Amino acid sequence: MSSTRILILGSLLDGPMNGYQVRRRLEVMGADNWANVAFGSIYHGLSKMADEGLLEVVESGKGGKTVYEITETGRLEFHRLLLISWHEIKPIVDPFQVALTFMDRLSKEEVLDAMHSRIHQLKMQISMIENIMGAKQRYGAPKHVDENLRLTSAMFAAQLAWAEKAVKQVEADELP
Repeated sequence: MSSTRILILGSLLDGPMNGYQVRRRLEVMGADNWANVAFGSIYHGLSKMADEGLLEVVESGKGGKTVYEITETGRLEFHRLLLISWHEIKPIVDPFQVALTFMDRLSKEEVLDAMHSRIHQLKMQISMIENIMGAKQRYGAPKHVDENLRLTSAMFAAQLAWAEKAVKQVEADELP
């Protein structure tokens, strides 16, 4: 199941839009930061979902600006996918965990340097999220979008706590 699919269908629940408008709505919500959405895939997704009957072309505009509207079938599909996402637990794929698997292939100094860098970056990310909390509403994002920011911050904070503990273990030669 694709997050992009849910995001596109959900964006169109409030009314017809063209691809650029869908993209702007997702940008305002910050979806590029928490949903791993490739904005170029929006246009392909719109066309594909129209072919599947989930969307209907309501206007083939000037300059190729096609306007789409969600169909009743699209609303049902959105609801189905949304419920699946709420109920289904999937692992969060993080390339860092792949790197962690091979930490024994780096020198102690390289591991410590990388971990200190990661700790610094995590602190910066958490701080940045705290600073933008609530700001998205000024641009039309719903208030509950902040919950994505809170969740992201909590995940960064968990990784930060792990990294700070792991640095001590590496320094004490308890980790490779």
